[in-house]
Amino acid sequence: MLDVLFSHSYYYKLDPKQWKNQMPFPPLGTLYAASFLRHNNYSVGLFDTNLKDGPESIENDLKRLNPTYLVIYDDGFNYLTKMCLTNMREAAFKMIQLGKNNGCRVIVNSSDATDHYEKYLDKGADFVIQGEGELTLLELIDTLKNNIDVSRIKGLIYNKDGHAVVNHKRQVLKELDTLPLPAWDLVDIDSYRQIWKHRGKPFTLNIATTRGCPFKCNWCAKPIYGNRYNSHSPEYIVEHLKLLKATFKVNRFWMCDDIFGLKPNWVQEFNTILKRENVSISYYMQSRVDLLLKDDTIEALAESGLEEVWVGAESGSQKILDAMDKGITTEQIAEATKRLRKRGIRVAFFIQFGYLGETKKDIQKTIDMIKSLIPDDLGISVAYPLPGTGFFEKVKDDLKVKANWTDSDDLAMLFQGTFNNNYYKKLHRYAHKEFRKSQGFHYLKELFKNPLSITKSKLRSILLNAYYIPSSLFYRFQLNTMNNNNG
Repeated sequence: MLDVLFSHSYYYKLDPKQWKNQMPFPPLGTLYAASFLRHNNYSVGLFDTNLKDGPESIENDLKRLNPTYLVIYDDGFNYLTKMCLTNMREAAFKMIQLGKNNGCRVIVNSSDATDHYEKYLDKGADFVIQGEGELTLLELIDTLKNNIDVSRIKGLIYNKDGHAVVNHKRQVLKELDTLPLPAWDLVDIDSYRQIWKHRGKPFTLNIATTRGCPFKCNWCAKPIYGNRYNSHSPEYIVEHLKLLKATFKVNRFWMCDDIFGLKPNWVQEFNTILKRENVSISYYMQSRVDLLLKDDTIEALAESGLEEVWVGAESGSQKILDAMDKGITTEQIAEATKRLRKRGIRVAFFIQFGYLGETKKDIQKTIDMIKSLIPDDLGISVAYPLPGTGFFEKVKDDLKVKANWTDSDDLAMLFQGTFNNNYYKKLHRYAHKEFRKSQGFHYLKELFKNPLSITKSKLRSILLNAYYIPSSLFYRFQLNTMNNNNG
């Protein structure tokens, strides 16, 4: 009999866009929680949903392991879980039902459960943990084991006499180095490795150096860590990297922090320790352009093995950036891109269309920025209101028909924007076509200047302009026609 069976509610196969990418990551946040409970003398197991077909597949593990508790503990480091996708919510509901049918007490900790705890309690969950979960989970299981009242456990929500009881919130953990390293032994790493190999990409594992984000972009939901920001020490992270390299023979990592290296001098110390310990890695991460421009940050990142950085460019219109409370300028976007490129670091942009007040002129400024700076990769979305954000409060009256995306490729406009849903879907396609077309022209110029620098992928990009040029014109015509008809 097992004390705790850990699981989570993200299924790549229920998110077709992400499954098509074939670059899955293990549930890091879940592994931290499992390790923490095991460190405190509970027997734990893992039903890793990532590569499973659907929630029904958990039933065999429930019957075989006979756990006292089923803990659906989502990976808070996976930004997709913050989207509260309805496919994953329904999967969680099914897992709750199966857990209860097999005699488990069911505990849930996730972004969606934090935002919509009443839905999870109504489906049969015994407890919902709000926010960061390790300390609350340990206290809860200790308390239940000793038949003590749970009313004083901070961060806990449960039903009593037909009503939800919401206990006081728990402060986030500040000393992250007190956490044991994640329970990587619970994961079938080879199954992940094979998918990456089939995709033709170097196998990559995920690692988090921080928790939280102190910035206040008014559309960004932070249900787990709030606006707090805490960091592991560089020493802890290097030890973690050494373990992963030795155990799984992996050299490439996704630093899945909301913002990597925010703490002053952290990146520089990290670089120094990597050199001292003779640890060689390559990695990619997310950051802000204003932070990248500070001191010798880019130089230290390049020396430590950074190969690609994703930045939240969001818009080429300063008006929209200011409306978002983004706290950056278009000039900083351009300068950071230039400096990163100079050090041989790839630059990728997150772009967001459809924010309140966006006009055709603002959209064109964003397209112009993409064509001018030509990032190495591009992720385009539309504004997505989630609970707990200032943006949500502005548009919540529009969310009566639909309030969440089904999967990460849904990209539906859930509120009344400047244009309608069909317009933004075509804009999404048009922006990608303009991006690829600009890349092709850039590589064509490079071909004439230095033919030996052209790789197969760059040559393919040049040749694909035969497709991107006419298709871009087609979508531009459609957008102009729709704009003339007010979307």
